[in-house]
Amino acid sequence: MAIRFGLDRLLDDAGRLRRRRYALLCHQASLSRDGVHAHLALAATRSPAALLAPEHGFYGVEQDMVASRDERDPWTGSPVVSLYGEDASSLRPRPEVFDGCDLLVIDLQDVGARYYTFAASAVWAAEVALAAGCEVWILDRPNPLGGGEVEGNLLDLDFASFVGAFRMPQRHGLTLAEIVLLEARRRGWDTASLTVFEIEGWRRVQTWPDVGWPWTAPSPNMPSPDTAAIYPGLCLFEATTVSEGRGTTRPFHLLGAPGADAPALAGRCEERLEAAGLNGVSVVPAMFRPQFQKHAGAVCAGVEIRVVDIRFIQPVRLGFELLLAFRDVLGRAFGWRAEPYEFVSNTPAIDLLAGTDGFRLGLEEPAALESWYASWRDDEEEFRAERDSVLLYP
Repeated sequence: MAIRFGLDRLLDDAGRLRRRRYALLCHQASLSRDGVHAHLALAATRSPAALLAPEHGFYGVEQDMVASRDERDPWTGSPVVSLYGEDASSLRPRPEVFDGCDLLVIDLQDVGARYYTFAASAVWAAEVALAAGCEVWILDRPNPLGGGEVEGNLLDLDFASFVGAFRMPQRHGLTLAEIVLLEARRRGWDTASLTVFEIEGWRRVQTWPDVGWPWTAPSPNMPSPDTAAIYPGLCLFEATTVSEGRGTTRPFHLLGAPGADAPALAGRCEERLEAAGLNGVSVVPAMFRPQFQKHAGAVCAGVEIRVVDIRFIQPVRLGFELLLAFRDVLGRAFGWRAEPYEFVSNTPAIDLLAGTDGFRLGLEEPAALESWYASWRDDEEEFRAERDSVLLYP
């Protein structure tokens, strides 16, 4: 059976929109099977009253942590309301956005990692819309990492932020609709006003290569399914002074810093991955020059992470082990990000991404670090048991 996403299932019955006044939360990867953007495909029946834009803007042109502005869509004339502005208050839509509306439609391609901010935008927008008396329809899309595997530690809510809004592991194995349903259950929402247009024909074991759809980057630094496959671990490098490859054509695959020893880093990375029994990727020495963000214009020496087989990657442990390898080799040249991160200035970025200060504080004691890794098993089992109630796909 061909896999069909939620948008196409709504388009089969688009007449349901004819008498509705609705807002639409989507982005540039919200495409129909025929490659038509969601707001244009739905406008053939009825134009949205408002378009809501998550981080990176409605058209996906802004880099991470760059505010986008309210504007007007040139194709439909609908107002575009930014959900990523100059401060944390901008991350939730203003209640008046839904004045005169009776429906919010959400269609966002997620990538399966706790840090990816679209899930928070979806949940928070749904919460405001429901409070305003609107229905919420979620047009679901596959988790490109598959929905079977869960990996990592549960977020300690004392470290909650836009890059870790919900108590789940770094790799959660849920679709966007399942995340919304999980948070609806946790928050005690009346789900009678919540409708999911499920993915037809998708099974949890299927990763993006099994889906049979072209990949459209849901954000500027997510250019391929291979990038999504390693992102739940490699995003950790955002919390360091090491470049994670932003400003290059291979973000999250390239890691490095000026003056580093590329062969030594590649060798230490391979040693740590072998010791941890991690497969699915290979590591090679690399040189690169970021055009923007960290070390812009400077030649960086480091490594390239090559995806060999997505089925065997344990991306979260991979990311932590690579982080430790760089710390081993760089020594004093390795540092943590000191600047504010996603509107948070009083908590280290590494703690926000790890969802705890346990990793950072345990670095000097190998036994403490191993104990923290071992604690993931209980966290993963706890989360699997909780998420069972919201799983939509076999």
